[in-house]
Amino acid sequence: MLSEQFKTSSADNQKVIYDFYLSRTEHINNWDLVDCSAHIIVGGYLLDQEKEDLYTLANSQSLWERRIAMMATFAFVRNNQYADTMKLAQMLLEDKEDLIHKVSGWMLREVGKRDTALLRAFLDAHMKQMPRTMLRYAIEKFDDKERRRYLAR
Repeated sequence: MLSEQFKTSSADNQKVIYDFYLSRTEHINNWDLVDCSAHIIVGGYLLDQEKEDLYTLANSQSLWERRIAMMATFAFVRNNQYADTMKLAQMLLEDKEDLIHKVSGWMLREVGKRDTALLRAFLDAHMKQMPRTMLRYAIEKFDDKERRRYLAR
């Protein structure tokens, strides 16, 4: 409901929804809830705002808040803004949770759909420390030969 309300709200009401959402993250406690809302509410609100809340979420002890941070960047990627996705993916390289590896790889893949050179540069710099799941998600759209090359490293 909040996602749908956010889409049609005024800027003032979007701020209210954003603040409410972030005040209730303990109830956003599964990947499905995060994935259907974070890019709309958090990403949508922060699109033209300072991003410090995003980094606070990414540094949280809560798996779900870290996933909210990365998933929120989908809104940025859709607007050809890749810097925060790349920074968060680098920050989360050593995260212990598979659900963070999956969302990070997914967002990297989304960047790669729009800027393949940027994705390749990230992979070349970080693939040795990337969790295998993150790498596999990130390279999913590469041709078979290139996928095998990255996986072999």
